[in-house]
Amino acid sequence: MDKKIRLAQKIINKIEYLNIASITPDGKPWNTMVYTAFDGNLNFYWLSWKNNQHSVNVRNSGNVFCTVYDSTQLAGTGVGLYFSGKAKELANPLEMLIGIKVMYKRSKHKVRDIKEFLTHFPRRVYRFTPEKAWVNGDSDIDGNFIDVRIELDLKKLKNNL
Repeated sequence: MDKKIRLAQKIINKIEYLNIASITPDGKPWNTMVYTAFDGNLNFYWLSWKNNQHSVNVRNSGNVFCTVYDSTQLAGTGVGLYFSGKAKELANPLEMLIGIKVMYKRSKHKVRDIKEFLTHFPRRVYRFTPEKAWVNGDSDIDGNFIDVRIELDLKKLKNNL
């Protein structure tokens, strides 16, 4: 299992995009890729326009499913991470500041003033907190390849970041 944790850590450190699967207010599935950064507690942050469909969905219901994977890998060789958890638009200035600093540190851009995200600026700060995590694995049924999910220990994953 520690090998899977190290692999998950490597993917999280390398890949800069988080795929967010959410549900629209009328119950339709919606999937969006966002540039992301994470903190030591495995919270993922992103900055998005407040009227994007995924932003509306997160405000409506914070239940989301996220994936992180390297799409450049050859078929059958890639490993993906799968997370279920809660996402939210941040309104608390202290929480927002943490997310903003984490985001701008990863992107190597100058940090914008937090006031901009509270007032006229069209983007807001969002955070996803995983509650469960999986990595894909291989197995077979009667000689037929199947792709399975192996649950990871989130505490171990956080400790290895």
